[in-house]
Amino acid sequence: MRIRERLEKTEARFVELEATLARPEATRDTYQLQRLSKEIAQIRPIVELFRRYRKLEKELAELRSNLANGQEDPAMRGLIEDEIKTLQSDLERINGQLEDMVLEGCEPDAARDVIVEIRAGTGGEEASLFSANLFRMYSQFAASHGLKVEVMDMSPTGIGGLKEVIFGVSGDRAYSLFKYESGIHRVQRVPKTEASGRIHTSAVTVAVLPEADETEIAIQPNDLRIDVYRASGAGGQHVNKTESAVRITHLPTGFVVACQDERSQHKNKAKAMRILRAKIYEFQKEKNDAEIAKNRREQVGSGDRSGKIRTYNYPDQRVTDHRIGLTLHDLSNIMEGHLDEIVKALAEDEKVHKLTQV
Repeated sequence: MRIRERLEKTEARFVELEATLARPEATRDTYQLQRLSKEIAQIRPIVELFRRYRKLEKELAELRSNLANGQEDPAMRGLIEDEIKTLQSDLERINGQLEDMVLEGCEPDAARDVIVEIRAGTGGEEASLFSANLFRMYSQFAASHGLKVEVMDMSPTGIGGLKEVIFGVSGDRAYSLFKYESGIHRVQRVPKTEASGRIHTSAVTVAVLPEADETEIAIQPNDLRIDVYRASGAGGQHVNKTESAVRITHLPTGFVVACQDERSQHKNKAKAMRILRAKIYEFQKEKNDAEIAKNRREQVGSGDRSGKIRTYNYPDQRVTDHRIGLTLHDLSNIMEGHLDEIVKALAEDEKVHKLTQV
């Protein structure tokens, strides 16, 4: 389906929603009212911009027709031709905006918050140290976009590394900004623990999961095994003396999640359930639509975590994103959370791929 067809269908849906919400019975079902109001709010900017685009199209067609028919005063032709150029420029700009809006609308998870999991892979303690570096980088990147970061679980090591950290990112465009980070991140540098000065290569795995709410993922209590235990920190010391840590096993899928970051068992359980819902949502999405999932894995913005996506080379101050062949010699700045140039390049590459499929 072409972009224009999608825009026309979106406008038709907008008109339908306006008519539905205008009916008196629409206010009786609170959940339905919220759902429809959210949908109309999401597509309103697209429809308004599309209507402006058509208005400019009409004006441009009229000016061109007048020039072609020779109906204008010769003294005015220059002004009209300038106006035509301005309209053409405006239409090109708006067309690009509409393409971005439509393609983002094709992504069902675009408006979602995310849960990010960082796990140390090959490389031992050095991988754990780089996990901590990535967590700091993502935290600063999120803050620069006004997003909220909430730690859900963390397993620190004795020298400042992280074996694993799970955190939520919430706010406008959270998924759109973080979705490209899923995959294996490789670091090349001299470890702090390396006395001979040799460069080591380590790897860290990042998973970005769109967050689902309770109304989307129904989890039956009988499908859960919940274990509680005492939380412990780096070196094995107890964080507190009560059994506040929670481990939840989802029996149908075998997913296991654990949280011990909070001192309250209730809060840890609530966080663990959020992580579990995100995992089940991702699992069901791929299972129910295997072909679409396959196509998405072939694109830059997929959730595929099986391949190396990026290398951080400290000696050369170089960052390379292998999916699009982008290399930047600005590692220190990037590790401070300045990921926008990389994200923009990945988004542009994804847009090219998607436009061939729309």
